[in-house]
Amino acid sequence: MKTILKVLKRLLIGILGLLVLLAVITFIYMKQSKFGKAPSGERLEMIKRSPNYKDGKFQNLHLTPSLTEGYNIFEVTWEVLFKKSPRRRPVDSLPSIKTNLRNIPADKDVLVWFGHSSYFMQIDGKRILVDPVLSGNASPIPGTTTSFNGSDIYTVADLPDIDYLFISHDHYDHLDYETLTKLRPRVRKVICGLGVGAHFEHWGYTKDQLAERDWHQTLEPDSGFIIHTTPARHFSGRGFTRNNTLWMSYVLQTPTMKIYIGGDSGYDTHFADIGNKFGPFDLVMIDNGQYDIKWKYIHTQPAEALQAAHDLKAKRLFPVHSSKFMLANHPWDEPLAKISELNKTIGIPLVTPFIGEQVNLDDPGQQFTQWWVGLR
Repeated sequence: MKTILKVLKRLLIGILGLLVLLAVITFIYMKQSKFGKAPSGERLEMIKRSPNYKDGKFQNLHLTPSLTEGYNIFEVTWEVLFKKSPRRRPVDSLPSIKTNLRNIPADKDVLVWFGHSSYFMQIDGKRILVDPVLSGNASPIPGTTTSFNGSDIYTVADLPDIDYLFISHDHYDHLDYETLTKLRPRVRKVICGLGVGAHFEHWGYTKDQLAERDWHQTLEPDSGFIIHTTPARHFSGRGFTRNNTLWMSYVLQTPTMKIYIGGDSGYDTHFADIGNKFGPFDLVMIDNGQYDIKWKYIHTQPAEALQAAHDLKAKRLFPVHSSKFMLANHPWDEPLAKISELNKTIGIPLVTPFIGEQVNLDDPGQQFTQWWVGLR
């Protein structure tokens, strides 16, 4: 009996020692710059004055559980890690083209998609970049959330100087340390939510480069350009802290067009509110990918993305958040295939370029191929 107790005691000490070692390694690893920095000092005091900050964290407009009722984090984690869902990554290389972004004529209004929620726009002479992730990985752990073959042909070196860099929120698939540190000297103004500026300052950006805002604010960075900061239904956080920075959507009004930059969001009343106040929109970008019924409150399903576009009074819909990273259990091509099928009875013009293809923002009748059809 004493021998058994000694063995159990040694086993317990060994397990505790291993847990302590893992905790120390995790603590040291998370001290790296890529994890960013939590808001503090004057920035934290500014956050505390926000009407959207309560009980020590930012809140959505309506109750937004991370998981749908009836599901728990353990079964969802197990499914993501170990369930073999079919076709989550494409076997074939995705089609792409290397558009020379530096040589686009100044009077040409275009959009070029980099996959997922990253894209470049040139509108009325201004160069705009949204949620750029060009490092090939959407995770702080190397090699864990890598981009699909063919989807990562652009690098920071391919980008021109940027007038406005929009950041929707601070998740790794939208706020990429490697991309943003390389891009820093070429960005004139960063537009982001409250608290997100702490990451940028930690990475060497100056306060003059940052326009850090709450929901329902307006800034005019240049004559004829107006940016309204608007709500989304999501969450934020890097590391173990959640909702200490604000997630955003944006209304971008230029001298010739109006665009909605949706970021990540579950479906809610804010789409109709924004549409009624600012619509109609020439183009809207809506989160359509990495969804699951298990987290329906924080990502729109394809049918909800179409409804959101209708609520926003959209003239054209660009469904984003797909075709680059494997972050959900659905087949890699399902988001675009499903929304295209559902749209046959609705008829909102869809913008579905392949990566690098030029979208002519002045041509509402531009047609796009269903480039995902036939790819494995």
